[in-house]
Amino acid sequence: MSKIEEKLKSLDIILPEPKAPVGAYVGTKIVGKLLFISGQVSIDKNAKLITGKIGKNLNLEQGYKAAERCGLSIIAHVKNACDGDLDKIKTCVKLTGYVNSTDDFKDQPKIINGASDIIAKIFEKKGEHTRAAISVNSLPLGVAVEVDAIFELN
Repeated sequence: MSKIEEKLKSLDIILPEPKAPVGAYVGTKIVGKLLFISGQVSIDKNAKLITGKIGKNLNLEQGYKAAERCGLSIIAHVKNACDGDLDKIKTCVKLTGYVNSTDDFKDQPKIINGASDIIAKIFEKKGEHTRAAISVNSLPLGVAVEVDAIFELN
């Protein structure tokens, strides 16, 4: 069992099944030693979309959890792209998080911390990354959060 798999087990984390793209794009793409993960939308443990607008019908904690689920989906796609071996990851380079929020909501970074924190918890030092947290008026399917990622491979 890989070191990262052992970490997942110790944290009692079960990764979701990586979802196939629903549009004209691929879920992952390797270019040189970089692994790009397409935007992952907020989906709960029961495979139900987490929809809504932060600051209107979802609060900060709910938004954080939605972003955390995006982070787990990202890791599921990473695992799939690495043929099941998460130890092929050298580092997480960058996350970009999009928050479906009201015009007056100003805590987008606190929402995207959900994805950042889970990736850092699982990958430890390798999980440290740069990031952007962006507020948007809407997201596909009405989801609350979407996060994409770039990783470097060994």
